[in-house]
Amino acid sequence: MGVGRGIGIAAGTLAILAVGLYGPATLLGPLPDATATAIEPPAEAGSAPVLPETGASAVTEGAEAPAMALSGDTEPVPMAAATKVVTALVVLDAHPLAADEEGDVVPITSSDFLSYRDYRAAGARTVTVYTDDEWTERGMLQALLLGSSNNHADTLARWAFGSVDDYLVAARAWLDERGLRGIRVADATGLSSESVGTAADLAAVSALALTDPAVDSILASEVTGLPSRRGIENTTTYLPDLGVTGVSRSYTDAAGICLLFRLSVDVGEETYDLYGAFLRQPDWETLEATVTALAQQAGTAVVDAPLVAEGTPLVRFETEWGETVTASVGASVTRPRWLAAPPTIETTLEPLVAGSPGRVVGSATISAGGRTTTAPLKLDERLDDPGVLWRISHPIPVIAAFLDDLQ
Repeated sequence: MGVGRGIGIAAGTLAILAVGLYGPATLLGPLPDATATAIEPPAEAGSAPVLPETGASAVTEGAEAPAMALSGDTEPVPMAAATKVVTALVVLDAHPLAADEEGDVVPITSSDFLSYRDYRAAGARTVTVYTDDEWTERGMLQALLLGSSNNHADTLARWAFGSVDDYLVAARAWLDERGLRGIRVADATGLSSESVGTAADLAAVSALALTDPAVDSILASEVTGLPSRRGIENTTTYLPDLGVTGVSRSYTDAAGICLLFRLSVDVGEETYDLYGAFLRQPDWETLEATVTALAQQAGTAVVDAPLVAEGTPLVRFETEWGETVTASVGASVTRPRWLAAPPTIETTLEPLVAGSPGRVVGSATISAGGRTTTAPLKLDERLDDPGVLWRISHPIPVIAAFLDDLQ
């Protein structure tokens, strides 16, 4: 057999194989998936929360939500007794408590008593302790959070971690794990001007505190069970008639007046919560005026309205053969929310080639007001197969889809 004849047979064989594959690949193979593009829902009229013009302030709808509004200094500033809230959360991370649990016994040592005497002599906030007292962890946290007790902050840090220095190592790791890199702790009390935080991160700390069952119950309950029936002056309660729950309310020369809080608004049978941090306020009158203004604004700004109304298009599908269709939310999702804050929407889509109106092609995860819910996405129009002629005349995208399907 000559060389030329062999080449001809090989070429013919390849041609036959190519033709044999071309037909099935183009006529029977899968079509390329439609390309999806997100559609922004229409903007709503509303106004962002009004915050103080002085100092540094922020509000958020949850510990992991971005700040809804910011005002003033966005850099870390001294945070006074807000530091003690961090201390409480770090201790509770190591020694968790249920809402109604007293926890382990925390003995008062001679070092703890001397610490109490030193703070008292310096004019700092204290709650009385004596050597050989036996406090429960809950009682210690009551003194720390409600009484803003500096000696209890140090005692808890030593009890939970061995020393204040070791506590600081644990606190820095705890903050880093939660992405709160705008907070730096130099002590357990906040008396140090080097214990600093951004308003945005401290608003998140407010949310973390009030979603911890032990802290939430301590802030909401009367003080009981302390050694020798010792009392605690509650420093956190603030404007409860306006729906405010104080987490920390304090003052130092370096920090000014600082408030960590939650603002709750009842909407029908549900409650909307907004968490905030107002730092470096110049006086108590200014603080009260700004918190009151925020609460009054919330009374009209918080609504029980659809996050995304049924029939709102969220995705546009475009095919290789030139068809365009949309997919819309298949059910209204209603939650109490601040009207000016647009919901966060994430879509999960199925591969789509063709389908009838109403077909579920994925879902939308919608977050607002600190809550998340899911709704189906449905096709608004029919999406048809392009037919045989398009398949034959467009081999490249069809064969590419065929090869992808084989992998």
